[in-house]
Amino acid sequence: MDITITFQQILSLLFVIYIIIVVGVIVLDNRTPESTFAWLFLMFTFPILGFIIYIMFGRDHKAFSNEAKLARIGGLSSLYGQVIQPLRDVQEKYAEKIRLEKPESYRQKLLSLVTRNSPSLITAYNRVEILQNATEKYPRLLEDVRNAKSSINLLYYIWSEDEFTIQLKDALIERAKAGVKVHGLADASCLNVSKQYLQDLQDAGAQLLPYKAYMKIGYLHTLNYRSHRKMVIIDGKIGYIGGLNLDKEQLPGGNRLGSWRDTHLRIEGEAAHALQATFAVSWYNTTKEKLDTEEYFPKMDLSQLPFTPVQLTLGGPDSQWSAMRQLYFFMIMTAEKKVRIQSPFFIPDESLLEAIKSAALSGVEVEIMCSKHGTAIELAHRASFTYLEDVVKAGAKVYLYNKGYFHSKTINVDSQVCAVGTANFDIRSFSINYEAMAVIYDAETARELAADFENDMKDCDVFSLEKYEASPLWRRLLNSTTRLASPIL
Repeated sequence: MDITITFQQILSLLFVIYIIIVVGVIVLDNRTPESTFAWLFLMFTFPILGFIIYIMFGRDHKAFSNEAKLARIGGLSSLYGQVIQPLRDVQEKYAEKIRLEKPESYRQKLLSLVTRNSPSLITAYNRVEILQNATEKYPRLLEDVRNAKSSINLLYYIWSEDEFTIQLKDALIERAKAGVKVHGLADASCLNVSKQYLQDLQDAGAQLLPYKAYMKIGYLHTLNYRSHRKMVIIDGKIGYIGGLNLDKEQLPGGNRLGSWRDTHLRIEGEAAHALQATFAVSWYNTTKEKLDTEEYFPKMDLSQLPFTPVQLTLGGPDSQWSAMRQLYFFMIMTAEKKVRIQSPFFIPDESLLEAIKSAALSGVEVEIMCSKHGTAIELAHRASFTYLEDVVKAGAKVYLYNKGYFHSKTINVDSQVCAVGTANFDIRSFSINYEAMAVIYDAETARELAADFENDMKDCDVFSLEKYEASPLWRRLLNSTTRLASPIL
């Protein structure tokens, strides 16, 4: 019998095999039915290309990321024994002290959640300063760097070469030559400095490296992960965390919108140890060098510091729980009077969208502030408007900052508890990026942040549902189309 297999039959067989593999892979991910059908539609409509997009952007984040695993198996037991465990040993003591001394700002369940859902540490004795914009942060940072005695550790998402970072480089070089240990990391995709810049630091004994522990050759699916954290630790005693990168866009006149509005924290006290531990893990994952000696975690005179509880919470693609999402969700749902959120753009997942609408419908005053104008991430900006439309219909108030670009990442509940850090209110920050937020259980700090919010309102336009619905159809259609890509924006 003569059996002839045509080329068309071979293609049909390959397509059947492709369908079986695709269905098996996606169904085993146990996504929501809506997400499962959406991905199946994409891969059946665009065979091969759709599957490649799924492998790079759609897979369960826990399947690939390895930062936490590297830290656990990497011999950092001394770090945990000398720094993290002693802080954990006093967790309950600090929690009880918060209950007794700050009942007006205390949220027992929030504290418990943040403790359990991430590598989080409660610290009690801190001096917290809110620094608004680069004009406040950069001079303070430069001063602290120039006064460093033992170590300077910097972790940024973007580190570019500009007028300020050249000054910073010179200060780091001077300190390195004086014997101070200098280590710097920037996300591998956003380290934008010249070879000479790096060489100058290296010649002085300072190190600035791309952080790419999760972006290895042969692992294309990890290319979408980003280290989005921005933190600095000076002498193990002073820490910085917030939204500001080291980039010329943050400088006055450094971007096409003319100015950049952002929020950062300067923290002196125990919270610096929590930030230092986070940096030590990232540094080890990059270099296999341990930074766990006493010079990085010095003893502090806590009697000179006020009782200002700060809890650093971390999130990333290897987190067991969605720490950033849960933090925002719980703070929204526990608000009794008012919740204020600041983020450059607003791309919630379904759970957070429902939380905000439920809070607003229940009578909680929900206020959201975003940037009116987009920058390089124009798609995220456009998708935001469709979600803002949803929450305004539920009674939330939305303010669009129009005096330059808005980049703050904050949440404030009842002016009693607040959080400032690196996580945008978007799905990428909740699931894909490495992020960090400092939760502050202090009414005075929360009231100061609330005052800053009200001051920012002077430079905002109120989002009008009527005006948005009256805007050109093509614009609303474009916004709604970009919303389809919101999980990876």
